[in-house]
Amino acid sequence: MAAIPAAVAATVREVLADSGFVSQTEISELERDGTLTVYAAVEKTSHHRRVRDLERHEDPPLPPPDAPMLEQLRYRLRTRAGRAIYRLRQQTVEPVFGIIKAAMGFRQFLLRGTQKVALEWTLVTLAYNLRRLHRLQLAG
Repeated sequence: MAAIPAAVAATVREVLADSGFVSQTEISELERDGTLTVYAAVEKTSHHRRVRDLERHEDPPLPPPDAPMLEQLRYRLRTRAGRAIYRLRQQTVEPVFGIIKAAMGFRQFLLRGTQKVALEWTLVTLAYNLRRLHRLQLAG
């Protein structure tokens, strides 16, 4: 959230986060004033759907107000609304990572150190964006 320009950050009401970014301290700080809700995966789930996943389920009971943060996050993603919101990741950011990994073959960093990895990631994303621009020009 700190990297988002202030004008844009003021309009953000929901944050979708991967389980690797779950920190009780950070989430509590983000939600402190009540204007922002974080939806984060806290359980390891399979990417394959089962029949049970396709069946309609009632929303689980609301956890008590003093429930631990992880229990509250788990509840949010088990509700119908929470699942619908979190599912948006499939059509926004996840395809980009899939293309970078599968189509472009970038599966690991070759350099070490924060600055060098940041530089390498910048080059990878630049290549992705140039490739995307080229394909959009050909299509249009």
